[in-house]
Amino acid sequence: MTGGYPVGPMRLSCLFAPTLREDPADAEIPSHRLLLRAGFIRPVMAGVYTTLPLGLRTMRKIERIVREEMDASGAQEIRMPIVLPADPWKATGRYELYGDVMFKLTDRHDRELVLGPTQEEVAAPLIAGDLPSYRDLPINVYQVEWKYRDEFRPRFGLLRGREFLMKDAYSFDRDEEGMRESYRIMYEAYERVFERCGLDFVVVEADPGQIGGGVNHEFMARASVGEDLFVECENGDYLADTEAARPMAPEPAGEGTEPMVEVDTPDTPTIEALAAFLGVEPSRTLKCVMFDVAGRSTAVLVPGDREVSVNKLEKLVFPAKVRVFEDGDFEARGFVKGYVGPQGFGEDVLVVADHLVRGGRDWITGSNARDRHVRGANVGRDFRVDRWEDVVEFREGDRCPVDGGSLRIGRSIVVGHIYQLGTNYSAPLGARFVDEDGTEKPYVMGSYGIGISRIMAAAVEQRHDDLGIVWSKALAPFEVVVLVANQDDERVCAEGERIYRELGQMGVDVLIDDRELTAGVKFADADLIGYPVQVVVGRRGIEQGSVDLKLRATGERSSAALVDATRAVVDLLASAP
Repeated sequence: MTGGYPVGPMRLSCLFAPTLREDPADAEIPSHRLLLRAGFIRPVMAGVYTTLPLGLRTMRKIERIVREEMDASGAQEIRMPIVLPADPWKATGRYELYGDVMFKLTDRHDRELVLGPTQEEVAAPLIAGDLPSYRDLPINVYQVEWKYRDEFRPRFGLLRGREFLMKDAYSFDRDEEGMRESYRIMYEAYERVFERCGLDFVVVEADPGQIGGGVNHEFMARASVGEDLFVECENGDYLADTEAARPMAPEPAGEGTEPMVEVDTPDTPTIEALAAFLGVEPSRTLKCVMFDVAGRSTAVLVPGDREVSVNKLEKLVFPAKVRVFEDGDFEARGFVKGYVGPQGFGEDVLVVADHLVRGGRDWITGSNARDRHVRGANVGRDFRVDRWEDVVEFREGDRCPVDGGSLRIGRSIVVGHIYQLGTNYSAPLGARFVDEDGTEKPYVMGSYGIGISRIMAAAVEQRHDDLGIVWSKALAPFEVVVLVANQDDERVCAEGERIYRELGQMGVDVLIDDRELTAGVKFADADLIGYPVQVVVGRRGIEQGSVDLKLRATGERSSAALVDATRAVVDLLASAP
């Protein structure tokens, strides 16, 4: 049932709902293909789509669910502009951090502007300007608005676009305890949103990315084609995205037993070449990857069979900028590319090592001379480590930090992300309130995003078959379609109209397919579009005093007497997922 969603006389003969018989050539995944074929969206350019009436009805239903849960949580809806001044973004450092992903423009007066990809820089000054006292807190404001990101390679339809519809909310508290309570409230509201949308989802510890902050969680809809990866323990007691996953560190290997000696290793600037030349496994070697971190040379040490996670390193030093060494950096700073080792570094070099390095000893690493390496290098005796951190990219089979079980990778679509921001934005923006003791303090903030258009695509990825989309009744553009199989038969048309009218009067979100097309085309379109319940009114059924019913989710077919058709449809709809 619609639960208050406005209904009216809807006829497919009058509805702008163009379907396609063939798959679009550029549609790579099911949601992209089916939303185009079923007439929900149409492309304008790469990453930008027009939403057609069927798509808009589904998005409005998602918006309604989101608004109901946001309002119930105490959040208050506002609307913030899309075109924003660049200065606040420069103050927080995100103007440079976003780089080319942010749409940047200038107005006729040469003022720098941006198109908002998110709006912490708008919300914080707004609250500071009008709610300057601790008595006004806590407060949470939200909006449902279009966001813009200049994706380098837009793809997958609504999953990676340049324009997307999003609910973003911002909470303001006087202290950390208050922020954590606001965060808890939103966490629970998000669970209700995705449960009501019928998504199969997981909640994982996440990396804050360009938003920044501390504790944060992603709400991920499981999907075989999802670009977003998460890690789960085989025992079910640990979930995290791949950038935030913290595998269990190995037991320390103890002190080394070999002396450190130099060996000739001609033409071995890579781990693969070195391991092959010496006849050892890459895991016996120590990789030393050089970065520039805010102008300082930084060496990151990982076993030779692992890769450095740049995202993890960026999070460790946020908001400092991180850049991997280019060829010219090595010579300019006195290093030999391909043969760098940690022994002999001065205090001007920051040495960061992954915890996995503790699990090895007698390492083979660069000697800081061309075509030469050392064997038997050991931490403490031969080289120092300034910071022990988790900086390796996750690998399938790493051990769970909770129980040591095997970790595996799952695919998903991120449909929501929530953050504990602290004062990351309020402090640089000067967004302050007067506390009870009369001192000025920066607001302690939280940020909460839900991808409205992404939910629509994720729902299709999770619920489709060879015939088309299989909508849940909560998100379907219409809950029921009445298919008039024989448009040229007055009795069939009359009964179809009666059932359609009575269902509408009972509050069912119903559509009638009264087009002058063959029954086969109507049946195919009904399956393609994915209405939860189909009612077929045809000549043969009228002669027998019955109508045919189909539950789209299971394909189950049944019949009902004409006189009881409306009640039978309502009962069948109640059983639909």
